[in-house]
Amino acid sequence: MNILFVTSTRIGDAVLSTCLLSHLIEKYPSASFTVACGPLPASLFEAVPGVERVIAVQKQRFAGHWLSLWATVVSTPWDIVVDLRASALAWTLRACSRKTLRSNDEGGTIHRVVELGKLFNLTPPPDTKLWLSDGAIGEADSVMPVDTPVIGLGVTANWLPKIWPAQNFVALAARLTGIHGIFPAARIAVFGAEEERALAQPVLDGIAEAQGLDLVGQKSLPIVAACLSKCDLFVGNDSGLMHMAAAVETPTIGLFGPSPAIRYGPWGKHCTAVESSEPYAELVGGACFNHRSTENLMGGLSVEAVEQAAHDLCAEIARDRHG
Repeated sequence: MNILFVTSTRIGDAVLSTCLLSHLIEKYPSASFTVACGPLPASLFEAVPGVERVIAVQKQRFAGHWLSLWATVVSTPWDIVVDLRASALAWTLRACSRKTLRSNDEGGTIHRVVELGKLFNLTPPPDTKLWLSDGAIGEADSVMPVDTPVIGLGVTANWLPKIWPAQNFVALAARLTGIHGIFPAARIAVFGAEEERALAQPVLDGIAEAQGLDLVGQKSLPIVAACLSKCDLFVGNDSGLMHMAAAVETPTIGLFGPSPAIRYGPWGKHCTAVESSEPYAELVGGACFNHRSTENLMGGLSVEAVEQAAHDLCAEIARDRHG
């Protein structure tokens, strides 16, 4: 059985789509999967059971990447084609069944995972999932401490308006790891891509050298996922890293302002979103709003609110553990 799974170019959306991929793997355990996605998330699919090929689709002028992908997969008779990019690809291939997603989320009022689940009538939808290879886990073991708790911080994002100020991350880390914090003396692992180092450096500079772990651009994405799985808590901006943390079942707090938590909050058990006191609609509704601007729009989210969310999440985990 051959299944073609076409998903996003962006890390976060690709991770969210794993709710469907995990469903298909469970339903068709002997199937052979081909995953087509952007170059950035491609390595996250290499350890997925049943995936025999990952095609990194590099964007080309005049939508030439779709023609290249078609040429690569047209000779295979597909049992199922799942196209989450709403392209015409699925209808030009030999396939017994086709599932294509055209967004109809009623103005962003339902979560993306719920929307994806509706494609296969999955209510509730499965959780997102990242599969970790033994090699990635081994690399993470060599980096992450084993004798002390670790809090992961995702201090970057793909556009500046939704990045929580660096000084807030530093203050939060001090509160959570202080003598009266919920993780006294915990290590702080700072995550981000190498090209985001300028954004992450103020946070690294604000954390004591003996306490901080600099994981900015240090490892490949699968190893980053394995490192995230070893964190006791992750706090981060709305980003691919946030969705990765949730997908490896790390308790996750997502920070939201000019992006909708109801649509893109971290998905899964022991995940929560904390929103700015300034409503999303007001932050993005102004005539001058531009997501590519240099203006930060996360000032309405206080350190106290995020700290309280961490306390509440840890209390929830403790209740679950003790029945």
